[in-house]
Amino acid sequence: MDLPTPQDLRERRTSLGLTQSALAESAGVSQPLIARIEGGDVDPRLSTLRRIVNALEEAEGEVVRAEDLMHETVVSVAPDDGVSDAFDLMDEEAYSQVPVLQNGIPVGSLSLSDINEAGEDVGNYPVSEVMSESFPTVARDVTVDELRNLLDHYKAVMVTDGGETVGIITEADIAAHLS
Repeated sequence: MDLPTPQDLRERRTSLGLTQSALAESAGVSQPLIARIEGGDVDPRLSTLRRIVNALEEAEGEVVRAEDLMHETVVSVAPDDGVSDAFDLMDEEAYSQVPVLQNGIPVGSLSLSDINEAGEDVGNYPVSEVMSESFPTVARDVTVDELRNLLDHYKAVMVTDGGETVGIITEADIAAHLS
């Protein structure tokens, strides 16, 4: 994610016709803080910068968020499931990878590549012995730009609420939104 410079923030705010006070109110910060950030006098925390950028995006128009794109039905396997059962599920659903969830919490991912790399006779192994790292997790309110950055590096992104999985997003979901 490219972080905006103080000049970027000021230019974006003024192009939208927003005052520092209006932006501050929308972002839930003080007007003097906006002035200090735009002046380059202070480096804001990432969470503060995110609130300011989100306020600017909302001022530009409707912002697409993870909850707008996610599939609420998540086809997944558990760490204790057998690899052959997981493979059958993936084949039936026509998926090349699935998240591995334990009590709704992402703990890994399983792909056809993981199964192939594990070698022969892995069908009776538990998924936990051949799975890879979990897909990254995001909150429901993450923007489509942030999702795109993650999907440049991962095959899917899990949407969580309070640590529990509530949805999944893949590159195909982003492409469908854009078309």
